[in-house]
Amino acid sequence: MQRRPLVLAAALAACLPLAGAYAQEFPPKRPVTMVVGFAAGGSADIAARIIAKKLGENIGQSVVVDNKPGAGGNLAHAQVAHGATDGSVLLFGSIGPLSISPHFMKVSYDPLKDLAPITMGVTFPNVLVVPASKGIKTLGEFVAAAKREPGKLDFASTGPGSAAHLAGELLNDIAKIDTVHIPYKGGAPALQDVLGGRVSSFYAAPPTALPHIESGKLIPLATTGLTRPAYLPNVPTVAESYPGFNATNWYAFVAPGKTPKPLLDRWNIELVKVLNAPDVRANLLKHGQTAAPTSREELAKFISTENEKWSRIIRERKITAD
Repeated sequence: MQRRPLVLAAALAACLPLAGAYAQEFPPKRPVTMVVGFAAGGSADIAARIIAKKLGENIGQSVVVDNKPGAGGNLAHAQVAHGATDGSVLLFGSIGPLSISPHFMKVSYDPLKDLAPITMGVTFPNVLVVPASKGIKTLGEFVAAAKREPGKLDFASTGPGSAAHLAGELLNDIAKIDTVHIPYKGGAPALQDVLGGRVSSFYAAPPTALPHIESGKLIPLATTGLTRPAYLPNVPTVAESYPGFNATNWYAFVAPGKTPKPLLDRWNIELVKVLNAPDVRANLLKHGQTAAPTSREELAKFISTENEKWSRIIRERKITAD
């Protein structure tokens, strides 16, 4: 009789390390990778590198940014959705693959089931820019030019289903114009073609556009959020001319859906700490992005709401991937 409690106690003691294994294996033994679904040099890449540097310093382990461009970020999201679940892989997910693309093109993942929310990362409006050589100075002039020659003006985006793509399609619909969508694998290559005059316009993320706006090479016509951002106070919003227009961009941290909850919770703690750091917030804002950390539950609710919003708009506007 005395031996049974001893046996049970031994069994419990043996199980305790297993129950806390995931919590103890932090940071993960494998190198930590932060996957970005766009090319190096774009807005997602810039923000990810700022955050990854501070995160690595905090956890005492390097965090490597891995750029996986393609299909508007969908390739990276599909890869991570079915990737390693030991906490070594983080995805700097974006609005397109998480809330837009699945509603009008075939993808191999369910953003609400195959990717686990960790925290919102950053938010920002895009800014509609044209090369200075176009001679267009205002949104009104852009719309007028598009109406004079339907189908001649085009706009670049970071891929099918991206916030930039939807912003262009929404302006087409609300302003009754016909501009042509030109998708790219990221903000950097899109920007190069706009600067070179090979594309008429670009719904650019502020980090990639601001230096060229300041140099005068790009003319900002309007921003896509509901309010004017502090770093472009003299640039009107599209909504000022077309009430109701809103295409705010965001990047959020997610992980493979089967990643254990203790690891997801720990990553939330570490990433929120980084996003609340004054130096990180200032650096992100310098590049036109606002740190917006959340709880895991808040992010899950937000992504669900965004899915409902964009699926309705895509259906009503009859938007396709073509």
